[in-house]
Amino acid sequence: MAKVWVDDTCIGCEACVDALPDVFQMDDGKAKVVNPEGASLEEIKETAEACPTESIKVEE
Repeated sequence: MAKVWVDDTCIGCEACVDALPDVFQMDDGKAKVVNPEGASLEEIKETAEACPTESIKVEE
């Protein structure tokens, strides 16, 4: 299982929450991973690549 997290560079744009609400949620203005198994690894990687601040990290 891949490790997925959001680092402290998150600006709270909610793009990841909009794309994968089963994986990401907002917490105090920042995104956080609540269910890394809520989407395929490919979907999570695509969302990470779309993050404007590259805050989503995926470690396989």
